[in-house]
Amino acid sequence: MTYETQLQINLLLQSLATFAMFGVIWLIQLVNYPLQIHVPAENFVDYQIGHMRRITQIVAPLMLLEAISSVWLLVIPLSGIGSVLAWVGFALVMILWISTGAIQVPLHRRLEEGRDERAIRGLIASNWIRTLGWTARTVTVAWLLLLLA
Repeated sequence: MTYETQLQINLLLQSLATFAMFGVIWLIQLVNYPLQIHVPAENFVDYQIGHMRRITQIVAPLMLLEAISSVWLLVIPLSGIGSVLAWVGFALVMILWISTGAIQVPLHRRLEEGRDERAIRGLIASNWIRTLGWTARTVTVAWLLLLLA
């Protein structure tokens, strides 16, 4: 497979995953998480378990594809600003995964035990890390597309 083909495939996969996650995370941040406060306590556990099952089916493959394509982009020899953008994109992926695993997942696990307004508010506040992270990833990937396409 030629260098150009590898680069095109990588940019396509990375764009697909990152742009999709950009849309998903903004929807979650502005709609889904704020509405959790209105779910009655007696329905909350079922709601939370259903939310986690359904959202994981969407975000897990996208996050995995994004992570793999960001590492793949580091392996493809780029120069100048392309190399810098690849490293910035990879660093952002690492921040997103760490935030998800260390902050948001534990809050979701707490919510699976029952409605907890403090955990909901913590989820809304801490999710800005991921919202801004995927926004920055989107800018980085778009810049790479413009630069390398």
